[in-house]
Amino acid sequence: MNKDNLKIALGYVLICLIWGSTWLAIRIGLHSLTPFIAAGLRFGAASIFILTAMRLQGIKLQTDPHSVKLYIMMGLFSFALPFGLVYWAEQYIESGLTSVLFAVHPFAVIIFSNLMMPQSKIGPYQIIGTILAFVGVVVIFGEGLSVDFDEDFWGMLAVFGSGTIQAWIVVMMKKHGEELHPLALNLVPLMIAGIIMISLGLILEDSSSWVFDGGAILSILYLALFGTLVSFTTFYWLMKRMNVVILSLSSFITPIIAIVLGWLILNERLSLQVLMGSSLVLIGILFANFKGLRNYYRLKSGKFSS
Repeated sequence: MNKDNLKIALGYVLICLIWGSTWLAIRIGLHSLTPFIAAGLRFGAASIFILTAMRLQGIKLQTDPHSVKLYIMMGLFSFALPFGLVYWAEQYIESGLTSVLFAVHPFAVIIFSNLMMPQSKIGPYQIIGTILAFVGVVVIFGEGLSVDFDEDFWGMLAVFGSGTIQAWIVVMMKKHGEELHPLALNLVPLMIAGIIMISLGLILEDSSSWVFDGGAILSILYLALFGTLVSFTTFYWLMKRMNVVILSLSSFITPIIAIVLGWLILNERLSLQVLMGSSLVLIGILFANFKGLRNYYRLKSGKFSS
């Protein structure tokens, strides 16, 4: 594996590990803060971290009309709206159901890629691999999965909408945001999302219930620094270098990491069903990458045989 491929592989593993840990961090923060204010403070702090990093590295913010339009779209459709929907929905539906419903994300990426980027090649291996990974997520959470459409409908629709919106914006940025630096690409959108979410928190939520204790502060800082700055910067760096469908499959891995962390840190149960489902997810992702792996090993064996 050459140096560039190694960086891509490590970046992919990094975002999976970080986003898998954010569920635990969010859960800790929501013990002390309400959803909108917690998300808004996370995004606001992340924008400050990104601005500091840009200043230290001498990275300038593009301010041409095309870039400004992309910043606004990112702020609304990558952060404020989809995260607001998920944070709101988690008050009404279980996290397992949330994970299954959000698994619409890779399928929506496939659809939007075909519609918006017809030149992008999405082969049968990627489609079959995505289906296998989705089945794995259903197996993981299927045992305790209960759905009451009368009670859960709007929460389910919110999560489904969040996954679809994020899929659309990812393909949109893949198509139109190639020239933007990953840090600059996140700075203004995070500021916009932070202002919107904090405003919603002040208007709609009970401020008397906010407790800025150690858990809340650590949750905000971790989610801002790692769950947002590091992960989203890495994500958009990867987006310029790999197939967007393969990249979207990371959303199938994060529930597995969240479950393992819950088992390690919170002593939550790790069943045989979870292990079987996790295996299906990993097999599906390997299958989706089958063509690329096959070409790599063919090239490698050809190199050695010469």
